[in-house]
Amino acid sequence: MSTEESVSAPAPGALLLCRAEPDSVAAVAPLLGERMPLVRAGAEWSVLVPEGGPWRDGAEPVDRVVTGWAAALAVGAPWPVVALWWDADRAGYTLASGFRRPVGYVWLANGTPAGEDEAMRTFAARLGLDPVLDMQSLERLTRPDPETDARARMRGLLAVLTRAGVVLPAGLDPGAPAVRLLQCARALPDARCAAGPVRGRDAARLAVRRPGAYGPADRALALAEVAAGAPLLAWGARHHSGGWTTVGALLAVHGMSLLLRPGTRAVSFA
Repeated sequence: MSTEESVSAPAPGALLLCRAEPDSVAAVAPLLGERMPLVRAGAEWSVLVPEGGPWRDGAEPVDRVVTGWAAALAVGAPWPVVALWWDADRAGYTLASGFRRPVGYVWLANGTPAGEDEAMRTFAARLGLDPVLDMQSLERLTRPDPETDARARMRGLLAVLTRAGVVLPAGLDPGAPAVRLLQCARALPDARCAAGPVRGRDAARLAVRRPGAYGPADRALALAEVAAGAPLLAWGARHHSGGWTTVGALLAVHGMSLLLRPGTRAVSFA
């Protein structure tokens, strides 16, 4: 009985898949405020394995935390982030890409679809998946199937991501206990540890910066980031949401790092 319960009701966990080289991910991962292993997950992908402090301590649900984390990793960066998450009752994914609103899908523990079909179409479009073959596979994940539980749904999603270049190292299986995931990730020869929180000048230095010259449009974007980040930071702190606090902090820090960059002048509206 206990074995069946452990299979059907897994402890909360998550994987953060970034379509970027580990070096690029390592530059921004410290802003998430949690130490976590970082390993390569394919030719163009990396994966972060969170320890899960916020949800392990019961502060907030895993899906809310990883949605904020995914948005923080992707904001201002040229690469998307796919967060795979699960708990005792549900499993799902969140896709974050730039400043666009994150999209995601949810399955109940028994595999019952509980998301919007439009999210799957947006997911496929933003990742540049095959609009026919991959979309057919994704649509199957939105149809009722009493013999397919949430973990099997996650494996089906991962199969689609595999065709997009994702190759998770052995042992990093969605739905597995977080302790096992961490042990497997740390044992990999190319594993590195994404450090914990950074502040002040270090945070500004680590903020994502797009290549190229900084013109009026970039300065306007920097002001917009600060304007959007400050209220998000306040909201996250007020509601004790670590994920959205991180998003707000990253937006504010990145915007300020651009505004304070040598040779960058404030935007003139005269």
